[in-house]
Amino acid sequence: MIVRSRWLLISVGLGMLLNPLNSSMISVAISRLQNVYHLDFTGVSWIIFSFYIASSIAQPVMGKASDIFGRKKIFLAGLIVSFVASLLAPLSPNFGWLIVFRIVQAIGTSMMVSVGMAIVRIHITEKQASALSVMSIFLSGAAAIGPFIGGVLIHWWDWPAIFLVNIPFVVTSFLLAWRNIPKDESPTSVAQGMSIRKWFDLIDASGILFFTVGLVALLVGLLSAKSSGHVSFEHVIVGLIGLVALGAFVRHELKVTSPFIPLRTFAKYPAMTWVNIEFILVNVLYYSLFFGLPSYLQMVRHVSEFHTGILMLSLGLCSLVVSPIAGRWIDKSGPRPALLLSAILMTFGSVWLVTLNQTSPVISVCLALAAFGISNGLNNVGMQAALFQSSPKEIIGVASGVFMTSRYLGTILSSLLLGIIMGDKFSDGGFQLLGAILSVIALSLVFMSWRRRKSGQLEES
Repeated sequence: MIVRSRWLLISVGLGMLLNPLNSSMISVAISRLQNVYHLDFTGVSWIIFSFYIASSIAQPVMGKASDIFGRKKIFLAGLIVSFVASLLAPLSPNFGWLIVFRIVQAIGTSMMVSVGMAIVRIHITEKQASALSVMSIFLSGAAAIGPFIGGVLIHWWDWPAIFLVNIPFVVTSFLLAWRNIPKDESPTSVAQGMSIRKWFDLIDASGILFFTVGLVALLVGLLSAKSSGHVSFEHVIVGLIGLVALGAFVRHELKVTSPFIPLRTFAKYPAMTWVNIEFILVNVLYYSLFFGLPSYLQMVRHVSEFHTGILMLSLGLCSLVVSPIAGRWIDKSGPRPALLLSAILMTFGSVWLVTLNQTSPVISVCLALAAFGISNGLNNVGMQAALFQSSPKEIIGVASGVFMTSRYLGTILSSLLLGIIMGDKFSDGGFQLLGAILSVIALSLVFMSWRRRKSGQLEES
């Protein structure tokens, strides 16, 4: 890989890591925020859910914006938005304002994730899987060490430090990106001289509105029911509003000439749709373990927080070690073999969870973590490579945005699954039931990967 490509990857990677870093780092601050703002767990948990909801909406929106207005412009704008949010969040006068700045932070970091992948796709044309493995190191590495970094920062400086720590990353990425990301090819020329109405038509503002209202209402209904522990009439109404809005979104997108999410294109390329479905399932599996195992270890097996953190860090380290190996393998053989092995490993890890109880040796936990960690390293590169293989180049920004939305939907669904199975109390029986359900999901991924069309090198589109 030439020197210029390496600096481009570093420039983009430093910006992209902010999203997974902040989505995982906040988890260790929940207890502290409860005390500061005098909230119960249900109330304070919305600082996590709001980030996921905002990210799942912002990813495809920013992918569309980058296709129209230019990827470098959107990437740099995202860094500026992230800088402002990280600076103002510690100054929040109440929890409501902290949620607002958290949402702004999610939007800013989302601008860099979907656009960053598109920049790599466009400007690095050789050994793309290897380039993706470098991006995977930034993304999975940030997610893996986020809780550890957050714990250190809160221990020494208190919770505002988990926002302020973003600033050096933002400044460094901005300076490098300004220098190393190639200039945009005047994507705004088609939009010059347009009226406000035509501008809205160009970016499909109505489609964005339907999509936003539908997804927010549906997720808020589901998450509110999960947080309160029961399904009320209000939850059902909010969920139905979401479904109706999403139905209106689908109908609208099939009619307009410049859709926000080109559903007809997805119908034309069904492999691209299946990649997103697989990615949702992959993240349901991974984050069910990521969120569920620490609580199980602490509540059921009475493992200390320190030792739980060490065990969970091994999950991320396995992923980091495997990612560059996966990149070289996928460059030679395509994504299918790696994704098939990943699905088999997740099946093994899920079945192994069924065997865990209070007397199981620690090595049993390590085996499950290793299986999921290795599979995550394979998936981080393999799923993105499969997306690039199945997506036409002209909509790669939107495709990358929808792809990242799939990640957050899987994350949210994993949280809902844990809430339904465990309720307020973790137990051996509940965790074994979780393992059984994850085993079924993992087996479905084995079948999907086996049926995947065989392919060698990544296709150029």
